[in-house]
Amino acid sequence: MELGKAIEEHNNVVVRLAKHVIDTVAAGSNLVFSPMSINVLLSIIAAGSSAATREQILSFLMSPSTEHLNTVLTEIVSVALADGSERSDLCLSAANGVWVDQSISLKPSFKELLENSYKATCSQVDFFNKPGEVIDEVNTWAEDHTNGLIKNILSKNLIEGIRQSKLILANAVYFKGAWSEKFEPEFTKDNDFHLLDGTSVKVPFMTSYNDQYLRQYDGFQVVRLPYVEDQRQFSMYIYLPDVRDGLPTLLEKIGSEPGFLDNHIPDNQIELGVLRIPKFKFIFEFEASSVLKDMGLTSPFGGGQIEKVDSPTIGENLYVSNIIHKACIEVDEEGTEAAAVSVGIMMPLSLCLSMMKYPDFVADHPFLFMVREDKSGVILFMGQVLDPSKH
Repeated sequence: MELGKAIEEHNNVVVRLAKHVIDTVAAGSNLVFSPMSINVLLSIIAAGSSAATREQILSFLMSPSTEHLNTVLTEIVSVALADGSERSDLCLSAANGVWVDQSISLKPSFKELLENSYKATCSQVDFFNKPGEVIDEVNTWAEDHTNGLIKNILSKNLIEGIRQSKLILANAVYFKGAWSEKFEPEFTKDNDFHLLDGTSVKVPFMTSYNDQYLRQYDGFQVVRLPYVEDQRQFSMYIYLPDVRDGLPTLLEKIGSEPGFLDNHIPDNQIELGVLRIPKFKFIFEFEASSVLKDMGLTSPFGGGQIEKVDSPTIGENLYVSNIIHKACIEVDEEGTEAAAVSVGIMMPLSLCLSMMKYPDFVADHPFLFMVREDKSGVILFMGQVLDPSKH
């Protein structure tokens, strides 16, 4: 399968996941998450799992084999995550971390894959006697790899669960990008943002009168806001329904048409009357394992096994007890800063349209957004803004 087709399939999984998160845990609230972070964590779990669990994860990720999955992820890393020039206005970084209990060891093939393909750092820890120290270590790692944005990915009320654990896998993603054309702060003014319940709130809107990448479709508009460019090209896309309460209908449409996001990419700049977008900043956290189980990915969470560990003491395989995901985003006149961390905790199995000449784009009601690397098509972050006044 060629890379372009593989990423298109990857993005279809992203849309399914996003819609399920919105329907089950983010209904009525702002949302941001990193599908790439969750998919990388699932790929690592697949690489260490028994055949049945591996096959179910591959089916969920729409990939024919772990070799193909690792190849695609390597390509994504080389394109989307390639180190750009040293600059303060564009940064994308990702990291993987592994914490292994001192009573077990990773099988050499799995450890080699983690260190070479996923560039993971591996640490030996004492889960049973020092669960608080493990939590602190994982939290410090997450904070360090997200420029301080993601704090306390693991809470202290997880101590008893951590005490019973044997393995933690984590992925962190951090993005900071300046707009290629920044918004002038003096044009930022408070205006009404209309909520789904019919009320409105006053929030600061950024305004531009420049030409923009915009297309109008039946029932919605899409604007592309490019960030500064190196060998990569990152952009934010905003999908704005024509009617104020139209986001649920638009989400249904996006979820029912494979390739929808990739097929609705504005590629030409046109003259606008005005572009007006609210500033927003918020954090969203959810238990990704519950969402994944609801979507049919059940094998890793009790019925499946992480088998590529050796244990002289427990003498059994591991299962994924839970996956925690936490993400944040801030959008202002300068650009965007976003970060996400996914953590998987493993326990012993026994614990188991036609263009208008001068349209406006005024995002004064709920909308969908994504941050995408355009040359590869990889979606880094995705979410919805229902109320930009809520942080």
